[in-house]
Amino acid sequence: MNNKIRILLVDDHSIVRAGFQHMLLKEADMEIVAEAENGSQAVDLYRNIRPDVVVMDLAMPADQDNPEASSTTGGLDAIKRIMLNDPAARILVLTIWEASPYPLRVAEAGVQGYVTKRCAQNELVHAVREVYAGRKYFSPSVSEQITQDAEGGAECSPISQLTRRELEIFTLLAEGRSVNAIAETVFLSPKTVHAHRANILRKLKLNNGSEIIHLALRSGIIQA
Repeated sequence: MNNKIRILLVDDHSIVRAGFQHMLLKEADMEIVAEAENGSQAVDLYRNIRPDVVVMDLAMPADQDNPEASSTTGGLDAIKRIMLNDPAARILVLTIWEASPYPLRVAEAGVQGYVTKRCAQNELVHAVREVYAGRKYFSPSVSEQITQDAEGGAECSPISQLTRRELEIFTLLAEGRSVNAIAETVFLSPKTVHAHRANILRKLKLNNGSEIIHLALRSGIIQA
């Protein structure tokens, strides 16, 4: 009988997957049964192999047809599709994104755990075991951010008021992508993206794209 925790590892960078695979396979009770590099592949693999735990990044392409279109939407959409297919799915997010409003949005999607890629090996292993056992595990910094955002306190980021679509477009704008490039990525018309951009600037009280980038940098959504 195989008593190992069967893990589906999802990240769009093969070298990153290799690093975390190395960490997890040191544990006698864990095995990687499949790997995915985009959202749609993760959903298909989950349906086919039904792993015990999904360890998933947020920033990755939604599908293989647009490998350059890496944003938080790829992971979040995959999470929602997996949960729709199997509400009992056990998903652990492993990502660089720990700034508001990502933790709260992901928690609301129904994941059981959330750790950052800065975590130590023992924390990642502990998180996998907790999620496998049906318990929740959120790293302390992530839990604190979720509480702040849920309560809407003074430390809540203004970005948290954006809708899911606006957050997606905000992130892509902060990465320096043009309106036309974003339109292709998210399957919207340039006119609609322009409208979302205008709403984002209004809600966040910003004047231009440079201020979007500066806010994203201050919030830890993108790295300098």
